Amino acid sequence: MERENRNCNIKGSAIFSGFRALGLYSNHLAHVLRFHKKHREFYVLTAVGQCFHTYNVSKVSTVRYILVRLNKNYRIKDIFTVYVICSVNLTTDTYLQISYDKASFEVSALMHPSTYLNKILFGSSQGSLQLWNIKSNKLLFTFPGWASAVTVLQQTPAVDVVGVGLASGQIIIHNIRCNETLMKFQQDWGPVTALSFRTDGHPIMASGSPIGHIGLWDLEEKKLVSQMRDAHTTAIAGLTFLQNEPLLITNGADNAIRVWIFDVAGGDGRLLRHRTGHSAPPTKIKHNDQSGLNILSAGQDGTLQSFSTVHERFNKSLGHGTLNKTRAKKKGVTHDTAKLPAITTFASETARQSDWDGIIACHRGFLVTTTWSYQKGSIGAHKLEPERFNKNRSLNVHATAVDITSCGNFAVIALSSGHIDVYNMQSGFHRGHYGKDKAHAGPVRGVSVDALNQLTVSVGADRLLKIWRFKSKELLHTHSLPAAPASSLLHRDSGMLAIALDDFTIQILDMETRRAVRRFSGHRGQINDMTFSPDGRWLITASMDCAIRTWDLPSGSLVDCFLVDAAAVSLSMSPTGNFLASSHVDGLGIYLWSNNTLCSMVSLRPLSADYEPTVIMLPGTYADSSEMLEYISPAQLDEHLVTLSLLPDSRWKNLLHLDIIKKKNKPKEPPKLPKAAPFFIPTIPGLVPQFALPTTPSEDQSKVVNLGVLAQKSTFYLQLENALDNNSLKLLRELGPSAIETELRALSPDMGGEVRVMQSFLKMISSILQSKRDFDLAQAYLALFLKLHLRFIADQPELMEEAESVSAHLEETWMSMQTLLNQNICLLSYIKSALL
Repeated sequence: MERENRNCNIKGSAIFSGFRALGLYSNHLAHVLRFHKKHREFYVLTAVGQCFHTYNVSKVSTVRYILVRLNKNYRIKDIFTVYVICSVNLTTDTYLQISYDKASFEVSALMHPSTYLNKILFGSSQGSLQLWNIKSNKLLFTFPGWASAVTVLQQTPAVDVVGVGLASGQIIIHNIRCNETLMKFQQDWGPVTALSFRTDGHPIMASGSPIGHIGLWDLEEKKLVSQMRDAHTTAIAGLTFLQNEPLLITNGADNAIRVWIFDVAGGDGRLLRHRTGHSAPPTKIKHNDQSGLNILSAGQDGTLQSFSTVHERFNKSLGHGTLNKTRAKKKGVTHDTAKLPAITTFASETARQSDWDGIIACHRGFLVTTTWSYQKGSIGAHKLEPERFNKNRSLNVHATAVDITSCGNFAVIALSSGHIDVYNMQSGFHRGHYGKDKAHAGPVRGVSVDALNQLTVSVGADRLLKIWRFKSKELLHTHSLPAAPASSLLHRDSGMLAIALDDFTIQILDMETRRAVRRFSGHRGQINDMTFSPDGRWLITASMDCAIRTWDLPSGSLVDCFLVDAAAVSLSMSPTGNFLASSHVDGLGIYLWSNNTLCSMVSLRPLSADYEPTVIMLPGTYADSSEMLEYISPAQLDEHLVTLSLLPDSRWKNLLHLDIIKKKNKPKEPPKLPKAAPFFIPTIPGLVPQFALPTTPSEDQSKVVNLGVLAQKSTFYLQLENALDNNSLKLLRELGPSAIETELRALSPDMGGEVRVMQSFLKMISSILQSKRDFDLAQAYLALFLKLHLRFIADQPELMEEAESVSAHLEETWMSMQTLLNQNICLLSYIKSALL
């Protein structure tokens, strides 16, 4: 009922809930390096949105995600400050507030000088520095500065000496104790963005720049000794040398973390390990295979990458598109004059990807389409270009849409000139074109091939949909569209073709009947992308109005809709149906949304025409969400299900074999008292340690032994006597096997017990069986009870009557379990043997 009400009074989405983000590693904030003494390993923390990501340096793999729940007015602006807040249970209590007049002193950098207790050194945009005692809230000293804004403050390996980076590109090594400048360096790449010092015996300082270069300076010879150009494609946000190791960690706003090792002559660092995502927003995403474990993503940075939904160690980058792969390797991507523009759309097929290229891509404003190999992780062997244009780049013709046949042998390429060509994926040879001259009178907006390579369907800006015979290229059918199409998508299994139109509506065409069977309207902006659910029942669309809508094809209605902060530019539904992947405007990551219908009962109803969707924050970026609360399982999922106790087997499984265990563990020799026995506080027997309360002897206490004390009743016995079944079971759960046997033996009249109490024990077992909880404990306790008192029970009519009642409850519960087990076994046997 809760899910049904949620669909009627929707707060967010009834179908999808945020799961996690992929491909996000770093932003413009500097990383923080920490050493874990217990693990003997370095960890690096980076900030992404409102989250911290923790990576171990040895493998650069994610160890932990930390979600920062702060006030809405707080944002992660300084990773050091917020890291301190995280360390104190994420509280936002103000410890100290230092007010500044921004006109005279605007804080631009800060650091804690080594060995300076309770001292913080602040740098300003005006160029001056101030040393404060944060315990007494006193300004200790003001440094006049060097007539340039301070951008970086970094402790050097020497005490009292700090490195100061300036906006002018100057690097100052300054002794703050003596207020003396020791040396100066000048960086020619603009302001200094980061500083770090080697501590492994080499007097080297590294400096970062806004253009991604790193300079290496010799502090003894006071000169630049090496340059690491294009270490990042954006400004160096942070760089840190590991303590006593020749390793340098860098991160930048290009969404990359890199580890460099200095083990070659000349002092240059080479790339050892890295984690990189897209440095510019993705333009197109698509699941690569039927497992749904890998997502291909093309970005505005010109790269094609694969992100794993299982673990980031399975991620791979297929590189940047280029017309000359050999030259690109020699010169590098940055200096490659033949590199291709960003990929606008692509198609992939895994049927023959181990034999030849299985991906084909269109590039922005470019006629040439490229093939890519997922197996090799690089651009492929072919650059497909029609010969009719004689490589004339001035014609302003470019590829607009592509598709690969399900067999993986052919690629269909549509052009802005209206042509549609077919190429062989193995050889790259041209295998024909559709239409006498052109397939369409205007640009082709979408092209698809059916599952059996029988039909090809295309839509063009001339408002026509055309169906062609794939092999003979014969035109079979033409269908007029009410508006110019923006894109099309074919669900091969069902034969349903979705066409997004420029009037923000969607038409569904049945390929078998060649008729429009559905029309959906409701979007208020350009439709960016569409994806079908695996069974073809849902069509999920995203548009520039920031809405993601789910349309139900059988009922022809809108069943789910929610808004996101940034419009989704691409969507891809997992072939297994468990996740929806999305990429968004100005976002560098891929966001996964879990399908709630696979794990819970969701009742979907058509949404009204005046329905107003609510905004859902992107997964992995929000600061506070009720959806991320920890799930607490109830004690019993359903009253009809048998629930076990979850106690260790050692607590109940060996109750029937205690006599054998005692014989095996019988000591060969009597215990010997130690010469000087230490003092021990007496404890009460049991699994939970409890100290015995001291007894205060009375003055007139008799020295004669009171025989009543020897027959003292236990707490368990008293609970049974008062018929408190629940409390009796709780007491037994806390006892060990030997203590349980002692308690059950004491129920017999021979040991000071009563028939009435034994009857109460059997009633307790009946109560447990009726509640269907602690089923394993009830069986074990009953078996031990019968083993100890079976003959006595047979001679007592009251106990026999109660035992028969227990037997009836036991048989009823077991028959119910056996029926369920038999049904499941039959179903599994059918699935394994039936030919589906």
